[in-house]
Amino acid sequence: MSLPTRPLAQALAEGAVVLDGGLSNQLAAQGCDLSGELWSARLLADDPAQIEAAHTAYVRAGARVLITSSYQATYEGFARHGTGRDEATGLLRRSVELARTAADRVEEEVWVAASVGPYGAMLADGSEYRGRYGMSVAELERFHRPRIETLAEAGPDVLALETVPDTDEAEAMLRAAGGLGVPVWLTYTVEGDATRAGQPLEEAFGIAAGSEAVMGVGVNCCSPADVDRAVGTAAASGTPVVVYPNSGEAWDATDRAWRGGSSFDPERIRDWEKAGARLIGGCCRVGPGAISALAASLGR
Repeated sequence: MSLPTRPLAQALAEGAVVLDGGLSNQLAAQGCDLSGELWSARLLADDPAQIEAAHTAYVRAGARVLITSSYQATYEGFARHGTGRDEATGLLRRSVELARTAADRVEEEVWVAASVGPYGAMLADGSEYRGRYGMSVAELERFHRPRIETLAEAGPDVLALETVPDTDEAEAMLRAAGGLGVPVWLTYTVEGDATRAGQPLEEAFGIAAGSEAVMGVGVNCCSPADVDRAVGTAAASGTPVVVYPNSGEAWDATDRAWRGGSSFDPERIRDWEKAGARLIGGCCRVGPGAISALAASLGR
């Protein structure tokens, strides 16, 4: 497996870089069953070829950063399903290896971001969109540290601390990732001008100030309209901005179906770039077709 010839941060100095889209929607399009608490992480053991195929679809669409399938992968979550610690370590490492293999399918530089989802993702009860789990920062740091260390040892180009619902968890994740020698980006899931837990975004982005490891801050797993409001606030932090929203459709938890139409418009992405966004992609319900259009819009 080859590695990019320069750090991702260096590439950002030359202009925006295209992220991939939602992994779960692409896996579903490939016919994968994602039911169950482990979600896409189950496929790391059961059908890793499907994960590699999903990454490949995005890199061929123009994505130049691939986010790994480790969002829902935790030692605690695997243990509940009978997976021992050594095997879980291997699966976390595999998530990075699969993305790297897909990255090698094109001649261009493609970076790998190891996904670190919030504590609530492991609970699989929707609390990742609320935060405030009743845990201290120290307790959250102890939860995140082992898998962050394992992912860092697997050799990604960056750690993606993503879909973070509140500032306590952001602080814990940044502490756990500190000193590992791998740059990180920190992205919150937001609603309006605040985190899902209700903290002002100025305060939320300020958590990353002074951290030498942080190479980007921003938002993900939110509506495109929320990015319109958040990108300027993130840019004011002086750090490259990362944005990858959902399609804009709404999830109906009662009927377990998506409602409404997509508002993910590649044309508005030029405005995000002008406002300071340097890593731009999609999250839930944003597929390879939209990423291809995004790349074309940015001239990548």
